[in-house]
Parts: sequence; C-alpha cells; structure tokens
Amino acid sequence: MIDRDAGDFAVFESGAILIYLAEKTGRLMPTDSKGRSLVLQWLMFQMGGVGPMMGQTNVFFRYFPEKIQPAIDRYQNETRRLLGVLNARLQDHEYLAGAYSIADIANWSWVRTHKWSGVEVDDLPNLQRWLKQIAARPAAQKGIAVPYEIKTMDHGEGDEAKQLAIDIRKMVQR
Repeated sequence: MIDRDAGDFAVFESGAILIYLAEKTGRLMPTDSKGRSLVLQWLMFQMGGVGPMMGQTNVFFRYFPEKIQPAIDRYQNETRRLLGVLNARLQDHEYLAGAYSIADIANWSWVRTHKWSGVEVDDLPNLQRWLKQIAARPAAQKGIAVPYEIKTMDHGEGDEAKQLAIDIRKMVQR
C-alpha cells in the first residue's frame, strides 16, 4: 500500500497495513492499552495461524497437482483446530476483541473461505454467527468484490471449482 498523503510512504504485509490504516484513521482499533492489545492479539492469531494454515491447506487441497493426503489432513485438521479457537472466543463475544475491529477483518477474510479449504464449520455455531454478521456489512461485501467479485467459495469439486482455482492462480501470478 502506498500512502500518497504521507509522501508516498510504502506499507507492506496485510497486518501492518491494517494497523497503519487503523492508527491513521482512528478507527477499528481502540486507543487504550488493553483494547489495543486484544485487537493485536487476535490480529496476530490470524497472521501467525489462520492465514498460514489455511494457505497451506489451499495449496495441498486445491492447487498442488499431486494429492498428498497426509499433508491435506495435517493442514485441514490444524485449520479446523484454529477455527475451534475462534468459535470458543466468539461464544461470549460478539466480535473477537470487543467492538468490530481490524482483528475481525483480517480473520474473516480467511475464515469465510473455509469451504474452499475443505473445512466444514457446521458444528461451530458462534463462528457461523460471526461469519454471517460480518458478511452482512456493506464494507465487507464491497471488499470481497476486489479485484473481482467471487460471491462464494462453495464450489465443491466440479468444473466451476477447477476454473476458479485456475483464475486464482492467474491472479496471484500477475
């Protein structure tokens, strides 16, 4: 991301970009130490766990030409465990760190694609509620339309799923 208002200041890495924008705008992250720490903890949970594990799940489940079942199982199981942690947190909390924050944005962006990763969440009701709640937000709907709209990741294993995988590979390789 290039901040033109700050002399073409470049910020890279998704978590750093979210923190920078939250601090710059004074939105989506509390300013008190405890609130800020909670947001950063759940943001780091995504950056160090959810994102990397779901990324590896996708590589072995969707993109790698050879199906290596032990690798698929390992990453799907770890993804499922992490989603269970989120579900437990959301049992007593509407959002991950109090009010809606960059922690929710970062985690939701990955978790919403759980079916694409071959991971079901049918028995995680708190996570399901949170997914739907964020998906209903106009900004989230706008965000998933970039760079082009992908309405759902529920494409199963047919031709539509194969075509989506090809399209995503092309997008990433640009």
